[in-house]
Amino acid sequence: MKTLEVGNAVTLEARAVELKKILFATDFSSYSNAALPYAVALARQYGAKLYGAHVVSTDAYMFATPETWPALAECQDERQHAACARLEGSLRGTPHQVVSAVGDIADVIFRLVHDNDIDLIVLGTHGRSGLPKLFMGSVAEKIFRQASCPVLTVGPNVCPKQKSALEVHRIVFATDFSDESMAAAPYAFSLAQKHNSHLTLLHVLEHPQGATVDFEPNVDFAIRRMQELILGDSDVWFRSDCAVEFGHPEDEIARFAQEHAADLIVLGIRAPRGPLTTVTHLAHSKAQYIVAHATCPVLTVRG
Repeated sequence: MKTLEVGNAVTLEARAVELKKILFATDFSSYSNAALPYAVALARQYGAKLYGAHVVSTDAYMFATPETWPALAECQDERQHAACARLEGSLRGTPHQVVSAVGDIADVIFRLVHDNDIDLIVLGTHGRSGLPKLFMGSVAEKIFRQASCPVLTVGPNVCPKQKSALEVHRIVFATDFSDESMAAAPYAFSLAQKHNSHLTLLHVLEHPQGATVDFEPNVDFAIRRMQELILGDSDVWFRSDCAVEFGHPEDEIARFAQEHAADLIVLGIRAPRGPLTTVTHLAHSKAQYIVAHATCPVLTVRG
């Protein structure tokens, strides 16, 4: 690892992040419940309206015979009413609106984001793929890969939040200097300013297989690029440093954040292209790996 302290306080040209409307999506599992305190704390700190959303999946109809559909519909109505009541209780004391809908989970979430001009989605996940329940791995990944707004994902290794205020003492912004990565930079910078956080810009160099490479020029280049990002002449101030690690990006980002007690990881992700969508400056499964293994929430911003 190579680390460079940029200064006790540095200046930066950054666009202030405004969170006026936050969507908390839940299936009432323990994983979703772990994300609720973050959604409430952010709404209170930013003075945002909080939308609590529960989506009843229509997958059950795929395996049911037509004569059972009326009973399924009645069951779904009951679940929707129960979900609304439960969300009302959870969000009491915070300006909010409760939404319950039936349909494809991700599609409903995307429609709510569009129709309500949502600035941020907050959700929880257990990080594994292949299960049909809400936000269990693959659904959460689809949301943070394709959502038009940033997504704060709380994975299974994040310690339960106890305090009502969101404390963000240290932020890790992982970058490979791609356009997708740069889309997340204003969020990392603005959040560091908002919370008076220590911001670390992290770049990971992968060891090529079967080759001997002089990494020093690459390290120096990465440090210079990160310095250029955080040096400026505006009135935005926060503490920062730059770090270069070696290895697989998903492993090193999660490990670095844990070892440095980060409260937030910020990643830029690539917009989907074609039927086989891709994730980020990281490969398809790598962003989900970080979410699943990180000991702090992960903010993903689509480029």
